[in-house]
Amino acid sequence: MAGNALIPFPPELLAAKKQIREQARSYGLDFYPTVFEMCDFEQMNQIAALGGFPQRYPHWRWGMEYERLRKQHFYGLGRIYEMVINNDPCYAYLQESNALVDQKLVIAHVYAHCDFFKNNLWFGQTNRKMMDEMANHATRVRRHIEKQGYEAVERWLDVCITLEDLVDPYSVFMKRQPSAPRPEDKPPEAKSSRFAAKDYMERWINPPAVMEAEAKSHREAAAKVRHATPAKPTRDVLLYLLEHARMEDWQADILSIIREEAYYYAPQGMTKVMNEGWATYWHSKLMTTHFLESSEVIDYADHHSGTVHMPPGGFNPYKIGVELFRDIEDRWNKGKFGREYEESDEIGEKKRWDKGLGLGREKIFEVRKLYNDVTFIDEFMTDEFIEKHRYYQYGKDPHTGQLKIKSRDPNVIRQSLMYRLTNMGRPFIYVVDGNYANRGELYLAHQHNGLDIEIKFAVETLRNLHAVWHRPCHLQARIEDEMMLFSYDGQQSKQQTVRDDTPEPAHAIV
Repeated sequence: MAGNALIPFPPELLAAKKQIREQARSYGLDFYPTVFEMCDFEQMNQIAALGGFPQRYPHWRWGMEYERLRKQHFYGLGRIYEMVINNDPCYAYLQESNALVDQKLVIAHVYAHCDFFKNNLWFGQTNRKMMDEMANHATRVRRHIEKQGYEAVERWLDVCITLEDLVDPYSVFMKRQPSAPRPEDKPPEAKSSRFAAKDYMERWINPPAVMEAEAKSHREAAAKVRHATPAKPTRDVLLYLLEHARMEDWQADILSIIREEAYYYAPQGMTKVMNEGWATYWHSKLMTTHFLESSEVIDYADHHSGTVHMPPGGFNPYKIGVELFRDIEDRWNKGKFGREYEESDEIGEKKRWDKGLGLGREKIFEVRKLYNDVTFIDEFMTDEFIEKHRYYQYGKDPHTGQLKIKSRDPNVIRQSLMYRLTNMGRPFIYVVDGNYANRGELYLAHQHNGLDIEIKFAVETLRNLHAVWHRPCHLQARIEDEMMLFSYDGQQSKQQTVRDDTPEPAHAIV
């Protein structure tokens, strides 16, 4: 890490850290060994700019992020209280200028994050030695820079980074079985140029070297037809490019690095609400029950309220997550679940319902283990929860420009949240054909889940795909109830309407 040596822990904070760790374990939190390091704000900004890792591959994006964080801190627009890395051991960073009460809160928050990293199903396939792997990635990229030059590698990184979302986070949990080959995918029969000849003239009429070269050419052509087109649509676009695009070895290596890091970060995007809600739940529990001094109450309340504040029309994963965990714990303690409870229709009965089951703590640990944000909200954000917390769908009044309530329907509110969180808010993009129109062109399709793609981003993505594929690239997408095909041929982009009679693979994904 650039900068000065890390700052030693004050004895008072060391003692508090040990007490918080043991208390967290007494509640059932289970985490990898956690290494805390103290930083000044400059060191904190440097590490945060690198995504929490001391070493990353060289690229201008890290400097840009550092400048953003530095100015944010300088102008008082925000500060970093903690960072924690999913690793074994976990690494966490504290900022030395924070007050003791804030440091204790952050330590409690970090231990809950570490518990979530270790035990949540969606993190089960992540690399637990990513601290070392990130350093390895940096070394590999620097070697490419030494051979290819900084500008060439930087331009290629720019291309790869814009494509980093084109992965399939669910693929690490299953083996994608290809469907049976389509009849039209069979390679054409090879036509031989061999001439009829007497045995003694064979070697002159049909030279062995020429015949072998011809046979090799036919094998390569057949392999290209057989493998360039996926047997069925595939979501891991980066893997498809690695397997089929014409890249130099150093380019493929860099693209594989970007893909590997994308898969490492994917579970964090899939569980943002749960992860932050879980950590907020436990820092609140530990601080208010065990570690909050009377002189620290006001500062703690100020910090905690800022963490969970969510204005009308806003989206705060800390607030939504912690309230859902608290609601689940309360409901399972009182037995407010199951068929009997759901079918109760007596006025006021549900509000008075309390079977005294005491299953709340067990249930939230189960939820922490098995769910991601989409399933978490779909199953546990009940109509009663939405009404209690006054979660509404907001929109701007076209006449006044003011926010106003558009819908109070719980189904609409749940659906809008799930749209926002499904696939981490990114579009579902599939490779449908790698030999479109038998010209070696790349055809992708957007699976519409209720949200349109943004055209400007679609066009830029096609430009960068073309830089990898070297042939025209196409993207089929539904825009305002109309199916469109966006194309880029290396010089210009265009769009056209996909009609009912448009030939395959149009309409393969809708």
